[in-house]
Amino acid sequence: MEGGWLVLSLKFKTQNSKLTDESDSDMSNYIPNTDADRKEMLAAVGAASIDELFRDVPEARRFPELKLPPALSEMEALRELEDLQAMNATLRNRSCFLGAGAYHHFIPSVVDFVISRAEFYTAYTAYQPEVSQGTLQAHFEFQSMMAALTGMEVAIVSHYDGGTALAEAVLMAVNGSRGPRHKALISPTVHPQYRAVTRAYLEGTNVVVAGDDIAHDAALSLGEIIDRDTACVVVQNPDFLGRLYTPAEMRQLADKAHAAGALFIVSAYPTSLGLLTPPGEYGADITAGEAQPLGNPVSFGGPYLGYFTTKMEHVRRSPGRLVGQTVDIEGKRGFVITLSTREQHIRREKATSNICSNQALNALAAAAYMAALGKNGLRRVAELCYHKAHYAAELIGRLPGYEVLPGPFFNEFAVRCPHSVAETNAALLERGIVGGYDLGRDYPALSGHMLLCVTEMNTREDIQALAQALGSADL
Repeated sequence: MEGGWLVLSLKFKTQNSKLTDESDSDMSNYIPNTDADRKEMLAAVGAASIDELFRDVPEARRFPELKLPPALSEMEALRELEDLQAMNATLRNRSCFLGAGAYHHFIPSVVDFVISRAEFYTAYTAYQPEVSQGTLQAHFEFQSMMAALTGMEVAIVSHYDGGTALAEAVLMAVNGSRGPRHKALISPTVHPQYRAVTRAYLEGTNVVVAGDDIAHDAALSLGEIIDRDTACVVVQNPDFLGRLYTPAEMRQLADKAHAAGALFIVSAYPTSLGLLTPPGEYGADITAGEAQPLGNPVSFGGPYLGYFTTKMEHVRRSPGRLVGQTVDIEGKRGFVITLSTREQHIRREKATSNICSNQALNALAAAAYMAALGKNGLRRVAELCYHKAHYAAELIGRLPGYEVLPGPFFNEFAVRCPHSVAETNAALLERGIVGGYDLGRDYPALSGHMLLCVTEMNTREDIQALAQALGSADL
């Protein structure tokens, strides 16, 4: 202690000498085992000493010299780590126009505060309601808000992600169909990864997935191939290409599915439902998709959470857990897992799903996000996304060589580029802009087309900079 300052430092030591069974004062800083502990463990594995334990490692390689820098104080180490972090390209220092299933939205600070509380952060499934009322109530609120958002009657707590949630919806439709039925019609403009996950779920069954051979610009023609062997019809609205279908178009497709005895499944971008007609109002039997935009960061692809809502008539066949509200013996309001038809709780052959996770922490974040924004706040976010995206499309549509694909959209739109998408994105990244998704990866007919996404996080200046960069002669 000098001049009133207490200096703390972290000591790093290279252990170049042989390890022994003798007590080592420096080793005790790193290995929380006593000499007796070590001897007991060595005896259990049949080694007489630590040297013998590592005898298979060539002696010349056992203790290599570690060229570590001099020890730093905590303050110095933190400063150096922050300098290294500043070198990373993140969505905090880049403007992002990439969506395609993962969306960069503003998350109020209250969301992180709520999910960081120890009682939530370390909790798993609330099997014991007497000690889990907070977690159960959060799940109940998530279900209630998701049901209201999608216009459905009941919601499951959550699934792994959007792809698995949609696959579970198709499984539910197939297993619950009368006959049984062996065909799932999936629109070609449903997220390609969701379609791939669904096919993986159905691998080894006699269920046929159809719809891939339909042209990407004729997704509604899916209704023309519905027959009596169809268990479900699956669409995405807005679809993967960003196109928006009207409630009347969706209702017509739903009616065709129902007339053939099939279920109508809709995957929707939840943020869009703050502004657009919910699927439940145009005939959806099940909605399933990705709820990451609701209070969960992009996070390099996960963890995310899938949402799953349905009609009450299908609740007992729905996969996952359902939290319900009840009263205790004193008449006070309480919450409990009301329905959990998975293999952990019932006989395996009667389970509706053999792999279904409750993404509790992610669902809590979504609940906190929706509660913080409220109905009007979510609508405002949706309006900002819609208007900013259309402003971007207007600017880009004026650029020579660029063509915005026609049709209504929410906040994603496809653009034909005069250069390859890879070259365009590389040039944009040099200017600090994360470009769009290369649609040619999944749709050969759309080679040279980029899917751009705009959210409330993109400022007017960001959008203008994107248009200016795209129109640059040296792109």
